[in-house]
Amino acid sequence: MMSNRLAGPRPWAGVCRTVGALLVSALLCACQSSFQTLQQLAEQHGRHLEVVPGQPFPLAMLAPPEKRATERLRVYLEGDGHAWATATQPSLDPSPRNLLVARLALEDPTPNAYLARPCQFVTAAGCSSALWTDRRFSQEVVSSLSQALDRLKQRFGNREFELVGYSGGAALAVLLAGQRDDVTQIQTIAGNLDPGLWVQLKGLSPLNGSLDPMAYRDRVKSLPQRHLLGGRDQVIAGEIAASFRGNLRSSDCNQRVIIPGATHESGWEAAWRVWRSQPIDRCNQHGNRAASPRAEDRDPPRPAGSRV
Repeated sequence: MMSNRLAGPRPWAGVCRTVGALLVSALLCACQSSFQTLQQLAEQHGRHLEVVPGQPFPLAMLAPPEKRATERLRVYLEGDGHAWATATQPSLDPSPRNLLVARLALEDPTPNAYLARPCQFVTAAGCSSALWTDRRFSQEVVSSLSQALDRLKQRFGNREFELVGYSGGAALAVLLAGQRDDVTQIQTIAGNLDPGLWVQLKGLSPLNGSLDPMAYRDRVKSLPQRHLLGGRDQVIAGEIAASFRGNLRSSDCNQRVIIPGATHESGWEAAWRVWRSQPIDRCNQHGNRAASPRAEDRDPPRPAGSRV
């Protein structure tokens, strides 16, 4: 069963052995601050920060505010967080400094949960910097999130999931959808959908040990998808989402939307309030648009200030 106890971060045993007590103390202060900041934000919105038990990584989670029956639960997947302290030095605490994804979840009236990534806000013995750098999209990360989805399903009784992934969380949304049979819709925000192209464009080293969401593209092509991109995003270029779409026609269920004024971290709260409730065309098993006899299944009106 999932614990309702607000569990704070625990000491990083591996760090203690290598860098000394002073550095460990500073690290714990940073982790506690990140955890407490998220906890305070949740309380301001009437939500509770919990820790989902799991092996090898427990995960910080904002559960739905109440246990009510819902067919599909929307789950927000956190981005890569504070993965690097400098251009060459991995961060000791990967917890995101900007709680954008948590705010999007907390302000969304749709029944939803927020899931942080392994080692964000909560530490475990298996945490190492490789987990939020080279192996950020590894099978162990995907499996950890999948375990959390299983627990959510047991607790809230939903049959389906909609995954909303921000930045690197978008890659994980695709990987989860490709490995599970209960994900029925994907939305991404400033999503890194082609990490191989991303490291190439940025001149970075390959993400050795990570899975490639591009390898799962055909598995999820029949799912309704919407990928929101910032017109001023200097981190995730527009061609990354275009690469993921491949040769899919603009009339297919894989929608690509440009938000002109958005950067990688700003402009999303207003944009998401517009797009989060817009329906996405359903697709059949061949990836083509399915018949949409009902009004809510047709093409959504295009909000002002956006272009597809």
